[in-house]
Amino acid sequence: MTEIKFYNTLTKKKETFKSIKKNKVGLYTCGLTVYNFAHIGNLRTYIFEDILRRTLMLNNYQVKHVQNITDVGHLTDDADQGEDKIEKIANQEKKTAWEIADFYTQAFKQDLKKLNILYPHIWCKATEHIKEQIAVIKKIEQNGFTYLTDDGLYFDTSKLKNYGRLSNQNKDELQAGKRVDIGLKKNHTDFALWKFSKTNEKRQMEWDSPWGKGFPGWHIECSAMATNYLGVPFDIHCGGIDHIPVHHNNEIAQTEAAEGKLMANYWLHCEFLLINDDKMSKSKNNFFTLQSIIEKNYSPLAFRYLTLNTHYRQKISFTWQSLDQAQNALLKLLNFLAPYQKNGKIIAEFKNKFILALNDDLNTPKSLAVMWELVKSNKPLADIAATIFYFDKVLGLNLEKILSKVKSQKIPTEIKTLLLKREKARQEKNWELADKLRLEILNKNYLVADTNTGQKISKNITVLDLL
Repeated sequence: MTEIKFYNTLTKKKETFKSIKKNKVGLYTCGLTVYNFAHIGNLRTYIFEDILRRTLMLNNYQVKHVQNITDVGHLTDDADQGEDKIEKIANQEKKTAWEIADFYTQAFKQDLKKLNILYPHIWCKATEHIKEQIAVIKKIEQNGFTYLTDDGLYFDTSKLKNYGRLSNQNKDELQAGKRVDIGLKKNHTDFALWKFSKTNEKRQMEWDSPWGKGFPGWHIECSAMATNYLGVPFDIHCGGIDHIPVHHNNEIAQTEAAEGKLMANYWLHCEFLLINDDKMSKSKNNFFTLQSIIEKNYSPLAFRYLTLNTHYRQKISFTWQSLDQAQNALLKLLNFLAPYQKNGKIIAEFKNKFILALNDDLNTPKSLAVMWELVKSNKPLADIAATIFYFDKVLGLNLEKILSKVKSQKIPTEIKTLLLKREKARQEKNWELADKLRLEILNKNYLVADTNTGQKISKNITVLDLL
């Protein structure tokens, strides 16, 4: 295998990837805050992370993938103001916070399954790791990086020499004494490690701590859980580009304050998916869920294909037209492969091109171009299919499974009858009738190919076969 290169947000350059342990990778990906359905902008990031994991696996790395579920502590304002998002929705829907978190967690997992995204090896919920979070906060406190206010325990970013290095912030940018609605922060970039429950309201999710009854801040969960399962440092940390200025800067700061080490060696971030040239966002209510595109008769795998057409570090402008084009391309590919025979051989020339593209910072557009170049080649179909199925170990379009499912369907009696009539017409050299029967068969969603060994029938794969 060739060397892998990733663009590291931490160093602002493309670097050759070197794992801490030979042939092993520790990977942490920021999961969903489970107060609503994931939107397709969120899901673009999880597809990118899935491509990353599959690429590492293709390069013979053993990946340990950890992903959190934020089910407490994510406030409606990144400045540590406002309500807890899950508690807020629970009150609106008159359900428990635990019910809300569980419902949207299961919905999120179903979305990942529909998109053929590999589940992490370890799911970790913030509410199930309170002790671990308190332990990390204690270390941060002992090392002199905290201060108390009337609403919680805060991290003092002015105490950390290189705070903000992920987004190139520096201490000169810190604004002292900016007052917030609850409590007093010394610097506007300071953030809550532990928030106190308000005396005038009853929270559903709260715990005792050395500082008072309350709940953890949003950022501490990732520092605590990632390092608990992967150690310090670990190899790769991923998320959306919106995580860089606040969430990931704060994760780095917390871990360095607690352990004196960098949290992870490589930081990879996925760009936004735009709608009408604006970031898709729940707060702006300008988003689509996976279910909303399914209801318009688009396959989740068509959306996955759409995202692969653009490099993960470039924005995607989502339109229904672009999704339509992606779905048509996927169906074209499946129908091209439909007549394939098994036992083909992987074509080394195209395999090497594909791996080179992927290993160059996950260049999926180039990888797709290699695939279509192969489709247009004059190689035997069995070998083309075997090679594309190899590609699909990373692309994750589920091609072989879809084709096997279609092939397993019995050919209807009426199609068999039409085939016999067409064969007779061909023997009698009645080409006009043969062509008419071919069209009639096509209208019933079956394709006929004339070969040296006779007629070959295959189902014309449509979106219904994908849903």
